[in-house]
Amino acid sequence: GEQVKEAGPSEPVEVLGFDSAPEAGDQFAVVESEARAREITDYRMRERRKRLAVAGQRGSLEQMMSQLQETGVKEFTLVIKGDVQGSVEAICASLAKLGTDEVRARIVHAGVGGITESDVSLASTSGAVLLAFNVRANTQARETAARDGVEIRQYAVIYDLVDDIKQAMSGLLAPTVRETFLGNAEIQEVFNISKVGKVAGCRVTEGKVERGAHVRLIRDNVVVHEGKLSTLKRFKDEVKEVVAGQECGMAFEGYQDMRPADVIECFEVEHVQRTL
Repeated sequence: GEQVKEAGPSEPVEVLGFDSAPEAGDQFAVVESEARAREITDYRMRERRKRLAVAGQRGSLEQMMSQLQETGVKEFTLVIKGDVQGSVEAICASLAKLGTDEVRARIVHAGVGGITESDVSLASTSGAVLLAFNVRANTQARETAARDGVEIRQYAVIYDLVDDIKQAMSGLLAPTVRETFLGNAEIQEVFNISKVGKVAGCRVTEGKVERGAHVRLIRDNVVVHEGKLSTLKRFKDEVKEVVAGQECGMAFEGYQDMRPADVIECFEVEHVQRTL
């Protein structure tokens, strides 16, 4: 509880009188007047707003991947710095092998040595992620990266770097659609039910049908509708599935033009994520 007039480096003290609570790690300066203090505070607030705005535009590797998916762009932009020329060449060659007709890595710059302010500026203007292999950024580069919202990813093993980018690029590939046949049913009769609409009275002829599954309505061997099964009833009860040999009532999402003798093909759809 003893009051002191000054405190030196590494000397812990309790400071009172702040207008608002500072956060852990914040730096504060001792100046000659309140006017000068307000000037510094205003400057720091402006810089913080700029950093937040830039971070929202640039973002991390994950954000960049999300943006690429939304825009349909299939080039993954990178700036690479390494400890020796051999490492840089090996990284570039490995990343080039990941390229396909749908996605590829675009290296706007690859060089040897520590990360400089110009490297960060290049990454910023090109919207690239900066990859550092066994090198570090100097003070100016770190400050510029923090200000411009450029992500610097550090690696010590080439495999880890390549695997990281491979996973990110894989996320840009359109998934494969896989269908699994469940069963067939034939419409015996069509009923008009008030407040519901048309309901098809069916008999399951093969496999099973499931509520919520995907269906194709086939008439004279031609697909006339593809959608989802919204209602599946056995007698008056909603059921999850009906198996071959049993009768049931079906209704379809957004479709009413079903007819007797139409065949209903029921199937599951699975979206399988592809990898490079």
